[in-house]
Amino acid sequence: MNRSMMASQHRWIYIGSIVLLIVMLVVGLFTFSAAHTGNAANRKAQDLVKQLTAAGYDAPDQGQIARTLGTDGGVVCKDPNSALKQALWLSNLSNGAGGPGQRPVIADQRVLDAGAVVVKVYCPDELATYQKKINDLKTGKTVEDD
Repeated sequence: MNRSMMASQHRWIYIGSIVLLIVMLVVGLFTFSAAHTGNAANRKAQDLVKQLTAAGYDAPDQGQIARTLGTDGGVVCKDPNSALKQALWLSNLSNGAGGPGQRPVIADQRVLDAGAVVVKVYCPDELATYQKKINDLKTGKTVEDD
């Protein structure tokens, strides 16, 4: 059997090997990208935990923060100073009743400051506007320290 005939009979082996190499390359790139993103999210979460504990707050689990906020802050940094976001967090600063019984309350400054730490870590370019909005609220010392 001559060489050219043997090469043509085994062409599928060459094509299959090339396709397999390309698939392995693509999978490797996706795996590297996911690991890099996970590491970056963990570094950001670690920074947030460190800043929260330095400010005297109890910090959530670092892994939970990384999964929730990722590398870009997720929904926290998606237009944090919009009217809708402001309405949502103002409604959370209420007495907890629903409907006509819902009333605003004087929030503890520490609650708002903890939110500012999150904004500072994940979207620092929005911090000044966020800080201005929370400075306009009437706050007080309403939560007792343990």
